[in-house]
Amino acid sequence: MRMAIEVKICGINSPAALSAAVEGGAALVGFNFYRKSPRFVTPEAAAALARTVPASIKRVAVIVDLDNEAIAALLAAVPLDMLQLHGKEDPTRAAAIRARFRKPVMKAISIAQASDLEAADKFLPVVDRLMFDAKPPPSMKDALPGGNAISFDWTLLAGRDWPKPWMLAGGLNPENLAEAVRISGARRVDAASGVEDRPGVKSPEKIRALLALAKTL
Repeated sequence: MRMAIEVKICGINSPAALSAAVEGGAALVGFNFYRKSPRFVTPEAAAALARTVPASIKRVAVIVDLDNEAIAALLAAVPLDMLQLHGKEDPTRAAAIRARFRKPVMKAISIAQASDLEAADKFLPVVDRLMFDAKPPPSMKDALPGGNAISFDWTLLAGRDWPKPWMLAGGLNPENLAEAVRISGARRVDAASGVEDRPGVKSPEKIRALLALAKTL
């Protein structure tokens, strides 16, 4: 029997959202430390939430082009299990972060066309996981590094695989998750905007619905 889809609920910023993720069976929960994001959470608030997460669930820091000093301060303040690099970090920087802080690293790769997948190969030797997220179109004003509620062409991933675990992200919600998994072949997914009532405001009901669906796929 195939394993259920592994789900990361990202942008957790409230006890209600965290409870829905934990009780629903999320494998990972993400805390967003990018200040321009509507999902931004302070280290103090994230620490209070992260301390209540069961040991079986990985606590992920979503960071964007932070320097070593900022990462060290974050890790000193918040109990975290993984660093998700969602900025313009290159493989050299990813390797340096992984070596210095001794935490598993996941690198987000922005995808709009097939050629964008080539970037993944350069990161494979230096990260523990990959994430494929939608690249915002040039016309999108005030686009974020991630969490823009947009998807990319899932057929670009069909039949593909990598020697490191990889996640599908980008506008996933309870309505499109099954199709996204069927087309892309993903067995690990990330949801942020798709389980919200409005940007930055998580819906416990949508979180539960997505996680319940994932168990059937």
